[in-house]
Amino acid sequence: MKSHVAADLAKTGTRDRTQAVIAAYEAGFLNGG
Repeated sequence: MKSHVAADLAKTGTRDRTQAVIAAYEAGFLNGG
Protein backbone atom coordinates (compact mmCIF):
# COMPACT_ATOMS: atom_id res chain seq x y z
CA MET A 1 0.00 0.00 0.00
CA LYS A 2 2.75 2.46 0.86
CA SER A 3 4.42 2.05 -2.54
CA HIS A 4 1.07 2.65 -4.26
CA VAL A 5 0.54 5.86 -2.25
CA ALA A 6 4.10 6.97 -2.96
CA ALA A 7 3.55 6.43 -6.69
CA ASP A 8 0.33 8.47 -6.59
CA LEU A 9 2.04 11.27 -4.69
CA ALA A 10 4.84 11.32 -7.23
CA LYS A 11 2.28 11.65 -10.03
CA THR A 12 0.56 14.58 -8.35
CA GLY A 13 3.81 16.30 -7.36
CA THR A 14 2.88 16.36 -3.68
CA ARG A 15 5.09 15.39 -0.77
CA ASP A 16 2.51 13.74 1.48
CA ARG A 17 -1.09 12.68 1.72
CA THR A 18 -2.21 15.97 3.25
CA GLN A 19 -0.89 17.93 0.29
CA ALA A 20 -2.47 15.40 -2.07
CA VAL A 21 -5.87 15.93 -0.43
CA ILE A 22 -5.46 19.72 -0.62
CA ALA A 23 -4.45 19.48 -4.28
CA ALA A 24 -7.43 17.24 -5.05
CA TYR A 25 -9.79 19.63 -3.26
CA GLU A 26 -8.43 22.65 -5.10
CA ALA A 27 -8.66 20.79 -8.41
CA GLY A 28 -12.33 20.07 -7.73
CA PHE A 29 -12.02 16.32 -7.11
CA LEU A 30 -13.53 16.65 -3.64
CA ASN A 31 -16.75 18.48 -2.91
CA GLY A 32 -16.42 18.69 0.86
CA GLY A 33 -18.98 16.03 1.69
